[in-house]
Amino acid sequence: MVISVVIPTLNAAAHLPRSLPPLVAGVLEGVVKEVIIADGGSIDATLEIADAAGCVVVQAQKGRGAQLMHGAAAARADWLLFLHADTALDDGWQNEARRAMQAQPMKAGYFRFTGDDDSAQARTLAFWVRLRCALFALPYGDQGLLISRELYQSVGGYRPLQLMEDVDLVRRLGRARLTALATPARTSLEKHRRDGFNRRAAKNLFLLLRFLMGADPNRLAQHYD
Repeated sequence: MVISVVIPTLNAAAHLPRSLPPLVAGVLEGVVKEVIIADGGSIDATLEIADAAGCVVVQAQKGRGAQLMHGAAAARADWLLFLHADTALDDGWQNEARRAMQAQPMKAGYFRFTGDDDSAQARTLAFWVRLRCALFALPYGDQGLLISRELYQSVGGYRPLQLMEDVDLVRRLGRARLTALATPARTSLEKHRRDGFNRRAAKNLFLLLRFLMGADPNRLAQHYD
């Protein structure tokens, strides 16, 4: 069992030097077949970094949902790992991924959300993320998603949404087909530090509730940043 890693990017040059190196162990151990960068029109050094790292680069319409769709369509492995450009998996992730693929082939796995700093605010945010996943089975894309191509296609895959494409997919998967993995996924909290942790968390919750109530996710995306 091998994995195609799919990473959507848009001006991600500041993040790729942190997110790509942990994938090397998977390549060396034969777990990762390829790393696909699905780019939405970067104008920084994203493509140069991806090319230097040996990634497969595909161009897609701007928007995370469309980029993930395009990356998945280009993937050649039977398993897919969707990973955000600002998320870096901890060492040993490939061992847990291998065990999950063998033990639960018809379940999708998500990693344990962890911030990229050890502040009290970051730890509090991680606690609320774990609670959200436990109570509502709603992991976000910044926790990664390991899923077989068969299962991915059976639920319809990602849709070309500019926001909430991750929530949309995991809701179609449902709790019974999701499993929590122990490896930390260390995600950049740059937006939280910029906007303030409480303000950013409240804004994200507001957008989630609007989406669950039926609001157009493409319109919601205009308010995300």
